Amino acid sequence: MDRRKFIHVAFTNLGALALGPQLSSAGFGVQERPQQENGTRQPSSSSGPMGTTREIDLVAEVAQFEVASRGVFERWLYNGQFPGPEIRVQEGERLRVTVKNMLPEGTTVHWHGIPLHNPMDGVPDVTQPPIGTGETFVYEFEAAPSGSFMYHSHFGFQSDRGLVGPLIVEEKKAHIDYDREYTLVLTDFLPGVPVPLGSATSGGGNAMGMQVPPYVGLLINGRPPEAPAVFSVKTGERVRVRLINPSGATIYRFAIGGHPVTVTHADGRPVEPFKVDALHIAPGERYDVLVDARNPGAWPIAAQPDNDLPPARAILRYTDSNELSPREGALPEGLTGGRMLQLADLRGLNLPEPRKPNRTFNLALSGGMRGPGGMMGPGGMMGTEWLINGQAYPNAAPLEIRQGETVRIRMLNQSAMPHPMHMHGHFFRVGNVIKDTTIVWTHTGHVELDFIANNPGNWFFHCHNLYHMEAGMGRLIRYVSTE
Repeated sequence: MDRRKFIHVAFTNLGALALGPQLSSAGFGVQERPQQENGTRQPSSSSGPMGTTREIDLVAEVAQFEVASRGVFERWLYNGQFPGPEIRVQEGERLRVTVKNMLPEGTTVHWHGIPLHNPMDGVPDVTQPPIGTGETFVYEFEAAPSGSFMYHSHFGFQSDRGLVGPLIVEEKKAHIDYDREYTLVLTDFLPGVPVPLGSATSGGGNAMGMQVPPYVGLLINGRPPEAPAVFSVKTGERVRVRLINPSGATIYRFAIGGHPVTVTHADGRPVEPFKVDALHIAPGERYDVLVDARNPGAWPIAAQPDNDLPPARAILRYTDSNELSPREGALPEGLTGGRMLQLADLRGLNLPEPRKPNRTFNLALSGGMRGPGGMMGPGGMMGTEWLINGQAYPNAAPLEIRQGETVRIRMLNQSAMPHPMHMHGHFFRVGNVIKDTTIVWTHTGHVELDFIANNPGNWFFHCHNLYHMEAGMGRLIRYVSTE
């Protein structure tokens, strides 16, 4: 099925939202405290001198994935699921994941957001060789700190073929109270084989004329808008929603009809609760929000993209209401107005006092419409490189730091596209919040972040738009000797 027909199916089937039965959320990410079902087979556990160890098996394989009425597509998946199975562990437990590679090429798994030891970080040819076809690799690390994280392939474009999944580390003691929780994984959907932007088959442009991959739909927990996941609540409940965006290239504006949301965590780290009507969430980012169920009915959950595709949709349904679906075509008010979350609105809990930096890097982000040297690409085409200070990874100088330093990175976006910049192995302070991924907005948008050099190794720092990263927008952060 081609892209035009696929999108047409989405529009023509939207009427089913008001008329036909909806699929439940299928148990994916559903939690009713203190129940511990998560919609996937339970991991085995064992106890030893280092405490409880949870053991998980992941198989990276070629599998068939059905997108409701749109057809069956060949995808590269973990355990035959899209998104991959939710991995849920308790804070402080050890997690041992055995990854079997049944793909026709090498692979790795990155545990996005967790500052683990360098050999377990899953970056090919930086922290480990790729796992060969038919081979097995064991990742083992302490599940800490708590928070909403994700896991995904870090090999080429594999994550945009379906190799993504949620990772939840439950806190020992939360700073919020709630009655149940859901995990919502927002993904863009590419039915074919990903290719670099700028190639003849890489897709078209968005409303701003910038090239984007040829996505044909947007999904929530693997469900398209015409067959949405349904999240059930009862009047009076407080619901925790974990929003996770492992998309290849899409930034979403997220909102729930009839309900503001209270932001409680940013990239897994707790913040002082702050109520908004909508928020942006970029590839690599996670936000936890609370929803107070005080408005019975059936309400649209929507994630509006920064491209020309229709929004991803789901349904918030009250079990003590007779309404089964929102009215046809209904969208949350927060997609067009209301209070939008700004980074400056957030304040992390137990923030340490700022420290004067020992070292500062000034990074200019560029590329896309303009090639190296600020010139348009050949024949007026978009440039095929995305650069940091004029260099494309891997042919780029590493950012060298020393253990114990406070390091500041200043970023200036000289391009016409936003860049969600993600740091491996560390959290950083940006404004008054602790994160691991932050958006540097377009046209001279700038961000300043600080982090403590407390986790030696070689760490990747890159744009989490997969196509920008693969076209060069990344650098190694390298610890060097103090001698």
